[in-house]
Amino acid sequence: MFEENVFIPFLKKFDQYPFCVRINHKEYQIGEGKPEFTVNFRKPLSLTALMTSTSLALGEAYMDGDLEIEGDLYYALDHFLGQIDRFSRDESALKKLMLSSSGKKNQEKEVQSHYDIGNDFYRLWLDETMSYSCGYFFHENDTLYQAQVNKVDYILKKLYLQEGMSLLDIGCGWGFLLIEAAKKYGVHGVGITLSKEQYREFKRRIADQHLEHLLTVERMDYRDLPKYGRTFDRVVSVGMVEHVGREHYQLFMDCVKQVTNPGGLFLLHFISGLKEHAGDPWIKKYIFPGGMVPSLREMLSCGAEDGFHTLDVENLRLHYNRTLLCWLENYRDHKDEVRKMFDERFVRMWELYLCSCAATFHNGIIGLHQVLFSNGINNRLPMVRWY
Repeated sequence: MFEENVFIPFLKKFDQYPFCVRINHKEYQIGEGKPEFTVNFRKPLSLTALMTSTSLALGEAYMDGDLEIEGDLYYALDHFLGQIDRFSRDESALKKLMLSSSGKKNQEKEVQSHYDIGNDFYRLWLDETMSYSCGYFFHENDTLYQAQVNKVDYILKKLYLQEGMSLLDIGCGWGFLLIEAAKKYGVHGVGITLSKEQYREFKRRIADQHLEHLLTVERMDYRDLPKYGRTFDRVVSVGMVEHVGREHYQLFMDCVKQVTNPGGLFLLHFISGLKEHAGDPWIKKYIFPGGMVPSLREMLSCGAEDGFHTLDVENLRLHYNRTLLCWLENYRDHKDEVRKMFDERFVRMWELYLCSCAATFHNGIIGLHQVLFSNGINNRLPMVRWY
């Protein structure tokens, strides 16, 4: 039988945590000890698909309903994805998927494919700030909303803002960070995004809060910043550099350099890998086309090439795990509404995305770094962490 001769032997290499496989009314145990979870296969997956990309084969099987998890999906993935280094991947077969064009038009299309799904969709499971990045859980009982407020407050303190300063937000999302900066510190801010939905919502928020004299939002590619005609005392970028592409990390830093005043501060907040890798095929195909996770050392090295001095580095990995679990809880509470907007395959896909990302952060497969740079030497800052 195929499953006994091929399929089950392939799965047996994932034996770090015991689990049960059920297929064709038969059960097979992987690993030693009491099974942590059970995977039901309606049909065995092809060996070719599993060898081409284990991630893509299993992900699509779950989306299509050919794979079901008994119990909690996050719990199962948290135990399974720690073995992601044992996944198979045929680099040549996946070349087109993994290495998409980083030209302006294609990157704009890729960004919009994720962020322009619809503001109404994101409102269902994000908090009131509409922050789609890692929160900061300063207290154990912080809500998601409080964690997002904490995160922005923490970033703004790191930037050592003072009234009248200029602040650029590269990849500004729906604008909460700049709105807080304008209201709390009286800075003059510019946000840039490629998303039409984010641009429209941020522009509405600026008008609603009567901040037109302090804030501007532009639909702009970061590569156009040097010809924008303005420089800034402070620059921040939260969760954007992951869309730039490995070959353009240095270009990204070059553009930031050109618009940062001498001695100015730049805070870069990004999902990071311990080492350089091309990313996950399922995530690239269905969630973040063209996405690439930088390593910390890549970004530090690129910064050094431009004369950026590294002032502070912090890893908020477990904060992102908890953020994602909060999003997951909200998402599950609104699945029926998501189902009305999209189809069942989308509903399953997005739940798998949130669960798998939470699991990869928990397992240290990816991290979340905040790096504070100064453009050249800045001797005016306190000698201890002022935040």
